[in-house]
Amino acid sequence: LPGVGFGIGFAMKTSVRIVAGTLRGRKVDCDVNPELRPTSQRAREALFSILGGYLEGYRFVDVFAGTGVIGMEALSRGASRCLFIEKDPRLVINIEKHVARFGVGLRSDILRVDAYRWAEQFIAPKEPTIAFISPPFPDFAARPMELCGLLDNLSRVLAPGSIVVLQAEEHENLPTIATGDDWDIRVYGRNQLWFRHVPGGEAGEPVEEPAAEE
Repeated sequence: LPGVGFGIGFAMKTSVRIVAGTLRGRKVDCDVNPELRPTSQRAREALFSILGGYLEGYRFVDVFAGTGVIGMEALSRGASRCLFIEKDPRLVINIEKHVARFGVGLRSDILRVDAYRWAEQFIAPKEPTIAFISPPFPDFAARPMELCGLLDNLSRVLAPGSIVVLQAEEHENLPTIATGDDWDIRVYGRNQLWFRHVPGGEAGEPVEEPAAEE
């Protein structure tokens, strides 16, 4: 959360609201620290407006899940199943608690694993999948080649008609991380959403509906 001064080791309790769907209005409680920066409501609303009808019946993967609110929003809006990828055991416990409380535990798979190692071994489902990747911001400077490899691996193994989404902020390494000229880029304040369609299948270009202002 920009503009919040955190001391070393300090965490602030907050809650993030699910915007629409069957879980509309439910709140995901979390501890926010400098390494955990939940996607702003404006960017989340834009993301799901752009994805639109693609969610219905699609599988969803929430990579670097953090609070898990993106994956829970996807389930709320009709995704058939969500895979949450998160290595922090405290965050994993929090995701498990919320999906159980919200009644979507049977449609959720939660892996406590390093996302980079997971991506190297991921065996994608045969059905079209939406993969949302929201890396820790320091990784854009510290691990650009690993991020590039993660995006390339997912783009290569996901079924035709799948969609890869990268959430980023402005950084000089972005051109070497999200390579290729097939990205559709949208900007919402500090947040950028990069969309890539895996060729084939029936997915067309996303059409953005107006997103509510924060």
